[in-house]
Amino acid sequence: MATTPEKDEEKPKHRPIIRIGIFIIAHSLSVSVVCCTAGVLALLLFPVIAKKTYVSENALLPDSANPMISDKDVSRANIFVNELTSLKLKSQNTVIEIPRLIALHMANLRGEVSYHKFQTQSNKFHPLRFFTSPNAEADNLTTTCESYATNTIGIVRAQHGDGKEAIVLVTPYNSVNLTQNEALSLGIAYSAFSLLAQVNWLAKDIIWIAADSRYGEYNSVAAWLREYHTPSSNGLHESIETEVYDTFRRAGTMAAALVIKVANRGEEGEKDALNIYAEASNGQMPNLDLINIVSYMAVHGEGLSVHVEKLVSLLDSRCLKFIGHVFERIGNVVRKLNPQWKFGIPVKDYVEGGATLVSSLYHQALGVPTGSHGAFRDYQIDAITIEITTNRSSTNKGGQDELLLQGGRLIETVLRSINNLLEKFHQSFFLYLLTSSNKFISVGVYMIAFLLLVAPLPVLAAALFSDAGKSIHKSEKNSKPFKSWRWLHPTKTICLIHLWGAIVSLLPYFIYQIPDSQPTYRLFIWAFLSLFILTVLGSLLGARSTQWAVLKSVTVSTAFIGLCLMSVINFATAEIGALLLVPLCLMIKPWRLAGKAHSALNLVLVALGFPGAVFLVVKSAFGFQNGSSLVEFWYWMESLWAWNSATYIYIGMVHLPCWVLCIYILLHPC
Repeated sequence: MATTPEKDEEKPKHRPIIRIGIFIIAHSLSVSVVCCTAGVLALLLFPVIAKKTYVSENALLPDSANPMISDKDVSRANIFVNELTSLKLKSQNTVIEIPRLIALHMANLRGEVSYHKFQTQSNKFHPLRFFTSPNAEADNLTTTCESYATNTIGIVRAQHGDGKEAIVLVTPYNSVNLTQNEALSLGIAYSAFSLLAQVNWLAKDIIWIAADSRYGEYNSVAAWLREYHTPSSNGLHESIETEVYDTFRRAGTMAAALVIKVANRGEEGEKDALNIYAEASNGQMPNLDLINIVSYMAVHGEGLSVHVEKLVSLLDSRCLKFIGHVFERIGNVVRKLNPQWKFGIPVKDYVEGGATLVSSLYHQALGVPTGSHGAFRDYQIDAITIEITTNRSSTNKGGQDELLLQGGRLIETVLRSINNLLEKFHQSFFLYLLTSSNKFISVGVYMIAFLLLVAPLPVLAAALFSDAGKSIHKSEKNSKPFKSWRWLHPTKTICLIHLWGAIVSLLPYFIYQIPDSQPTYRLFIWAFLSLFILTVLGSLLGARSTQWAVLKSVTVSTAFIGLCLMSVINFATAEIGALLLVPLCLMIKPWRLAGKAHSALNLVLVALGFPGAVFLVVKSAFGFQNGSSLVEFWYWMESLWAWNSATYIYIGMVHLPCWVLCIYILLHPC
């Protein structure tokens, strides 16, 4: 009896946090199921718990003044639009005549006018392009005179400004084939520019860019921004008229930018609407206040309905409608228990919110800008594209006047709010997901779903490593210490597979050197070389380790690290990657140890985890049928690296290696 207290004293008691950790590791299966279920449920709840947008910056003062655009400004804009459309019919050299006409009208308004000539630039894969600045692309331009396009820039200097800040208006148009809608967008900008050239309340300079988009809307704006921020003496600013400066003109630091477009409304009988496009490269979004003031002015000032892009094919989804019905019934029960509890939304709102949320996630994850506003975000300038959709006939003079007046007033009131800012946008969110034009999910909410999804990975890794350590300790109790370090072989395997992923990511750079090769041919070469290099690296591994659990532990750990790093760069990519990769990492097991049902589930998860399979499933599920699937997959990958998308880095460096390692574990001989 005397020895019992001494034995109890020899066993130290762990701290509560360590006890909790041991408990979680011991029940890793239950924790994984609960966390994954909660993560998916939180994602489905986003349309329900989305908050209404609000203007955070008090200095914006939306709707604080009445619009000042007069009939005279609209009349000038109408004459300008008519001259543009008639010039298209009369002149055969519109590439020169249209910029000249725009410059003439800008100069008549006493604006500082200059030309910016730029050249087309092809998007070719470069292995280090993701890590370079936008200005590094300026050195890759070719020098052929036939490839010149001309931007026309007009600047109104603020009478009460110090020249240190500016607001930018962009109106893209095709100088080779000017459309009526492009002429109307130029007219809307002209009506606002006509007023701003006369007022005395401006505190920021106004820059109007009539961007020649015959080589792409994005390229024209990006070329001008490169020249604006990194001056070059390439002699591309020669003047044609005396009213135009022969030097590149600049204003101050850009506070914000608006890209103005006009489109025809497909359905008759509906009122005019405003579409907002905000996604830039790698999931970057403008400050939410910029979207808020545009939406507020459009709805309350001009009576427009405001829309953000949604995935139309999901509006008829039975699955979304079923989930919406479930949440609507739960909301009805909750309101019966306590009328003050606000939960649940109508099924229609849930379906539309879900379709908008999926579209927002997809475009942010894709990393490709949804308009030329994306060029501004590369320089940390808040910018959006606003597209006015109307059914007004261009041949009806009254309808055209109304459109020019309505669009001009909207631009004026938005610019007036931005003009009130004393500093850059900073009060509202930069990280968010949209579920409608007036509802959003903030970073503090959507990160919860992601953390719940990836939380099981470190728990499972610790549990597997602990179990493997116990088995090694029992089998090699009397062996030398260094011989029990069996985790070194799995670590070597992980490093080689991730090295393979890096090589696969760089292969397109060399494949592009093959002249006149078709997309399907390039894709097959890519696949063949990838498999060949994987076979060569596999021969370096030697005999397989018998401890598959340690290999899975290290694999799960690398997947967790990769997903967490990706969430910092592009959350949407990390969220979609977690939905695909986490179930695969949790469920994978050698087929000899798994049952029939478990093995079948593993095969399904492995098939769905391959990026090409995901592309085909999404394409068929959402009805995207535009040609050969292989060719479309190659073009999709091309768009990722051409736009420096971080998603391409994630697929090559994180997702694909982890997918190969899961197959390696599945085929492990044990």
